[in-house]
Amino acid sequence: MLKHLHIQNYALISHLDIDFESGFSVMTGETGAGKSIILGALALVLGARADSKAITDGEEKCIIEAEFDEGIIRRELYANGKSRSFVDDSVVTLQELKVLANKLIDIHSQHANLLIENADFQLEIVDAIAQNEPQQADYSTRYEAYTAAVEALHKLQNLAKKSQQDADYIQYRYKLLDEAGLQEGELEQLEQEQYRLSHAEEIRMALETAVAALQGEQGSAIEALRACRLDEAAPELQERIDSARIELQDICHEAERMAGRVEMDPQRLQWVEERMESLNTLLHKFNAANETELIALRDELAEQVNRLDSFDFDIANAQKEVEQQRAALTKAAEALTKSRKAVTKPICERLIANLKLLGVAHANVAIELNPTSDFTPKGCDEVQLLFAANLNQSLRNVSEVASGGEISRLMLCVKALIATTKGLPTIIFDEIDTGVSGDIATQMASIMREMAKHRQIIAITHLPQIAARGEHHYKVYKADTSSRTETHISRLNEEERIIEIASMLSGKNPSPEAIANAKQLLCYL
Repeated sequence: MLKHLHIQNYALISHLDIDFESGFSVMTGETGAGKSIILGALALVLGARADSKAITDGEEKCIIEAEFDEGIIRRELYANGKSRSFVDDSVVTLQELKVLANKLIDIHSQHANLLIENADFQLEIVDAIAQNEPQQADYSTRYEAYTAAVEALHKLQNLAKKSQQDADYIQYRYKLLDEAGLQEGELEQLEQEQYRLSHAEEIRMALETAVAALQGEQGSAIEALRACRLDEAAPELQERIDSARIELQDICHEAERMAGRVEMDPQRLQWVEERMESLNTLLHKFNAANETELIALRDELAEQVNRLDSFDFDIANAQKEVEQQRAALTKAAEALTKSRKAVTKPICERLIANLKLLGVAHANVAIELNPTSDFTPKGCDEVQLLFAANLNQSLRNVSEVASGGEISRLMLCVKALIATTKGLPTIIFDEIDTGVSGDIATQMASIMREMAKHRQIIAITHLPQIAARGEHHYKVYKADTSSRTETHISRLNEEERIIEIASMLSGKNPSPEAIANAKQLLCYL
């Protein structure tokens, strides 16, 4: 339950600390006193969207801290729009904060009555009473598997369709590259060969010139070195001369061999140049940098060509998987529907009984469970809550036949029903009594007080009949300081409660009759 609330620098609140008790508490105050501000601060600490405009003028940040039996939650909002969330002083994400808050408290705002008209909320009512979490979890698992299988099938079908449309183009591109007989580094080798073939005569003449210079009959460099003997005078130099001579002899022999191998082959040159042109054309056509990229593209196209033949097999397997997942999902959906159908009648009976206690003497409620056209994330059921408030009135949608007061009463009955199965420690009702008065308000208070036997209930109200039934009474009020107006809250003692309820009955400065009436409401007379 909520034990303590601390608010600092939020809207009209500079500093507020208030303790809360278990059981049934009421919160009262004039319109505009700041009840909504306190509720907004509580919503903020529970994960509501942050707005830096809520920070008190002139302050850098606001802090809201709520202490529960389960721990302490704190939210800090800064003027630059950033915020931080803490659970027991450990930083948490906003999503983690919301998940925790949903297990601790339910704030029923003034606008929440509109939820009764929402089909998803009506389904939540049925599921809460059915306590079908295992069936929901099983269905969700099956639904995810089914949708994944359907998505995989559609993806494969689309790919097959596109591949079939592109089949001729794919096969054409593959054929060009496959018939090219690509080899790594071939173009570089061809360029070298093309150079040798196109310059064969110059290369041969250069080699022969080198041979003649090295071992010609006149002026042979090798013979000159052979005749040079400096063994005694310079042995080290002689050794170098001998090495040079041996190296020149080797060069000479290699040049002779190369000169003998040099051929002028116009046909080979033509083939080499045509092959180079073919490879360069492919590089340009496929926007590739080298043969390696062309080979990689060829292999990729080969896989696509092979895949064209395997699509029928893969699609057949994917369709089989969809059918299996659909069968499992259908079974899970049937179990979920069965759990819902089992509680529709008891829900209606209990709602009707409580509505009659709240003055809707001829109340009638029905829940229709209709099948959806397809699987949905929440099952295959569409819930429709039908309502009639008058004798012999046909059942219709709540929004079509219920007044504001009747919707308020119906919503309280729904909350009371859900509270019996949903383990929320705290429920806050923000003016759920809208549109009711007199004895009906007293009956609403009785229902909330009955709910408070098992959880903490806090009701924000303008009705003295409800305020008088609270076990604990808090008043929200404004007070002026020298520089500003501020919102405060205080817990009332017995005498203060009498004056507050008398003021709710007759206005400020209540008469003796109003005070007597207040005491009567409080059961003091």
